[in-house]
Amino acid sequence: MIMIRVGIIGSTGYAGQELVRILLGHKEAEIRWFGSRSYVDHPYASVFQNMFQLVPDICKGEDLDKLCEEVDVVFTATPQGLCASLVSEEVLSKIKVIDLSADFRIKDVKVYEDWYGIEHKSPQFIQEAVYGLCEFNRDKIKEARLVANPGCYPTCSFLTIYPMAKAGLIDMKSVIIDAKSGTSGAGRGAKVANLYCEVNESIKAYGVASHRHTPEIEEQLTYASGQETIINFTPHLVPMNRGILVTAYANLTKDVSEEEVRALYEKAYEKEEFVRLLPEGICPETRWVEGSNYVDVNFKLDPRTNRILMMGAMDNLVKGAAGQAVQNMNLMFGLPENTGLLMPPVFP
Repeated sequence: MIMIRVGIIGSTGYAGQELVRILLGHKEAEIRWFGSRSYVDHPYASVFQNMFQLVPDICKGEDLDKLCEEVDVVFTATPQGLCASLVSEEVLSKIKVIDLSADFRIKDVKVYEDWYGIEHKSPQFIQEAVYGLCEFNRDKIKEARLVANPGCYPTCSFLTIYPMAKAGLIDMKSVIIDAKSGTSGAGRGAKVANLYCEVNESIKAYGVASHRHTPEIEEQLTYASGQETIINFTPHLVPMNRGILVTAYANLTKDVSEEEVRALYEKAYEKEEFVRLLPEGICPETRWVEGSNYVDVNFKLDPRTNRILMMGAMDNLVKGAAGQAVQNMNLMFGLPENTGLLMPPVFP
């Protein structure tokens, strides 16, 4: 059996480690390169002790040119700007790249530079890059050599709202997204604001009216609805390790029944293994998706205000990052999409 040779740049971050965890159980992939800027020449298992006796490898650097000679696909689980500075026509002629940063998610380079505050180093590849939301871009992903893995908040928000947006049943300029995330969403870097004493027994909004995932969500919902989408997006930090909970609100454009809306959601997701429409009256909870690639969604109509409430929950490190990236890899290499991703949620 021919194994997919994998390289990971940024393997010592939370999303990178989650890639390692998932790929260790992937029967058709083998990690050949554990890339890290901070831990070059350190044993990988000394960074993540849970990998003791599972990963004997030593961390290497970020030499993408050398990687091209040793692997078939590279995951870049890195801060914004790095992948764009490394990718080139020569690289893409040799290997496939799945970027977990935002470098290639937004099609308008000026919007990217305005929101992220950095110059894009390879804008010539933005139009080629395929937005890696597998449920809607499968055919394009299969042919891609560069995939922009979606952000965690955008993934959960889009899958939660999509059926109503696609059907034209909500006013796309009235959408309000209230989102909550565990602290792993902020990454593994040391920050005072993320210390235990700073986050425990507390909850706070952040990135208010300025979070960088806003234009990504707006762009994808605009594609889905065919209407210009402008949202209010407010994320919150909650004292848990993993998980995202989205509650989205929007004005209805016509009278619809619970049965009609449920039929829309059922049609949208009946063939989607990783999107679970919950029974009527059951609200999504992060604890029921932890450690898995599943997204749980549901909705509630509010006739009194002529609005709909749309809810979604998922693990930000799996479907919101590493799991979705592996899903993309499977499609790019002609494997069953669920390969290596059938782990059930962990509870408690």
